[in-house]
Amino acid sequence: MERLWTPWRMEYIKNAGRMDGCIFCDLPAEGRDESTLILARGEQSFVIMNKFPYNSGHLMVAPFRHAGDFRGLLPEELAEMTAFSQQCMEALEETLHPHGYNLGVNQGHSAGAGVADHIHLHVVPRWGGDTNFMTTVGEVKVLPEALEQTYARLKPHFA
Repeated sequence: MERLWTPWRMEYIKNAGRMDGCIFCDLPAEGRDESTLILARGEQSFVIMNKFPYNSGHLMVAPFRHAGDFRGLLPEELAEMTAFSQQCMEALEETLHPHGYNLGVNQGHSAGAGVADHIHLHVVPRWGGDTNFMTTVGEVKVLPEALEQTYARLKPHFA
């Protein structure tokens, strides 16, 4: 039997549902962008890699302001988040060459939000056949490179 080695998943399993604070408030405040996987900062929002991605290159765009409802975002936050989402797609296109994208907001736990009290937009690159038997039958996702490698490839596109 072959084994899939995904040591980063244990952190997620151990901490699922036990987060203190808010990652979208706390991580930008640390000021350690490379280690926290923050790719870009604007005046209203920032781009961060998902530490537990659906696919390689899964990015998130979040406002700095703690807001849990999409309807409560300020026009300037929405504008910057939208511009960052477009920049994410351009960076992913040039770096990972996906065949398509999912862009979306999961508002509320029932809608699948892992961090329900701080709204964030997902930019998920997709490839034909990326929902293969591993995800469907094995309930596991295989990522072809480490997050830090993907970060290094994407970062120049946000300079």
